[in-house]
Order: sequence, then C-alpha cells, then structure tokens
Amino acid sequence: MSHLIYLVRHAESEHNVSKDFSQRDPPLTSLGLSQASALADTFPDPGSIATVFTSPLTRTLQTTLAGFSHIISEQYLKSQGSSEGARLIIDKDLQERSDLPCDTGSKRSILEKAFPLLDFGSLDEDWFTKDSLYTADDSVVAARAKIFRERLRKAIQDIEASDDSMHGRKHIVVITHGVFMKYLCEDMTIDLPKAGWKTFTLNNGASGEAILIPVK
Repeated sequence: MSHLIYLVRHAESEHNVSKDFSQRDPPLTSLGLSQASALADTFPDPGSIATVFTSPLTRTLQTTLAGFSHIISEQYLKSQGSSEGARLIIDKDLQERSDLPCDTGSKRSILEKAFPLLDFGSLDEDWFTKDSLYTADDSVVAARAKIFRERLRKAIQDIEASDDSMHGRKHIVVITHGVFMKYLCEDMTIDLPKAGWKTFTLNNGASGEAILIPVK
C-alpha cells in the first residue's frame, strides 16, 4: 500500500469565532478542544501513523496533543506517549500564510511553558518572524509549500529505510492551517472543516517535483 498523507486542519480557535484577528496566536475554544479530542476516536487507523508533523502555532499544537498524543512516541512527549509510537516533528514551515497577529506564533520560551511535554529545540526564540521564507506573499508561500512537500518525500524515504523499526507504521499526518493547506496541496478550493482531514499520496510532477494527489 502507498504511503498516505493526511492533511489535518486545526480545530476551532478563538479567532475563528470572534473574528478578532488582532489576537496573537489564539488558542482553541472549548468546542475546538472537543473537536480535537474526538480525533483520537474518529481518525482512521491511527496505529498506521509513522510521523506527525505540526505547525508550532498554539491552535495546531493543541489539536496535535488532544487528537494524536496517544500514538506519539514517548521520546517526543517526555515519556508520556506510546513506547512504540509515531515520530513528532514541530515544523515552522507549516505556519499559516498571513502576517496578522492571529497567524503569528508565540516565542519559543512561551511555548515551552504552555506545552511542557514538548521539545521545541528545533525553534529559535523568535521563529515566528514573518520575513524571508515566511513573508505573506503568494509566490513565497507557494515556495515554502514546495519545500515542505520535498520534506514529505524525505520523510517517506526515512520510513522506508527504517521499516523494521516502524512496526508496520507507514503513513504521515500533517496538522496545519486552512489557507496554507491550499498551497500545500495546490488546490485553492480546499476548505476542510475544523479538525477535518483529507487523504493524499505523494507523487512526482512533470518536472520531478513532489506533488500531493488526493485519494478518491
């Protein structure tokens, strides 16, 4: 079976309801926490997941922990996860497109206090700065999405290389944001519900670049 990639949209956050986009890095609402927690029961075949990628914004981290902590290896959750679970990668390339406060992440030191089980060693203190690759420009966001698709290709290669230690796990979960997801799968019409997901495979495009193909 091909490696499946599940693109997951974060659950409902405070700015989704209030429409106050000036709120910095808003958390999930109580409904959002319920939506995220429901993923633990409704997500298909969680035991097949080898790697979980997540954006470092508060709402995506909360969705990740509420919905997927039971399948993440204890080495990534400071001995609170599964002994033979999935790898967890906190990846700033998955942050949302815009430079509005609601789409701007928190300092690493703040995240470390808010999420003591997680290791934020991959992030600089001011990782959230919206410049260079993280500028809110369509062409730059598309380039960032392309870079991440290549990272997915490498993740699949790593899974295949370590197949004996993965205990049959071979699929990937990517927890990100509604707008960035459009660039990631190169489909500007995709609009998943909060805590919804869609399944893809990774293929080669005409020029050999990694592209996501929806599973029918």
